[in-house]
Amino acid sequence: MKRVLWYLIAGSRGGKNRARIIEAIHDRPYNINQLSKELDLDYKTVQHHIKILEDHDVVNSGTETYGNMLFLSNRMEENYSTFLEILSKMRN
Repeated sequence: MKRVLWYLIAGSRGGKNRARIIEAIHDRPYNINQLSKELDLDYKTVQHHIKILEDHDVVNSGTETYGNMLFLSNRMEENYSTFLEILSKMRN
């Protein structure tokens, strides 16, 4: 998971937005529309990043319907400290 997080957050374009999404969902569940408003990002941008995070088992949304609440996956919850470590290194 550490390598996946390095790739998703530090190793590719959009990592900063994906990090913001992960932090927001860690605090509380959101749907894509709520996240776009909370983070002041375009709906399609958030939707794109959520798809990437789902593909890498970072976020779960249940079924593919509008308005689903997004949660961090169990695997991501277990590795949240690794995520914080990566963020810390990026900001320095």
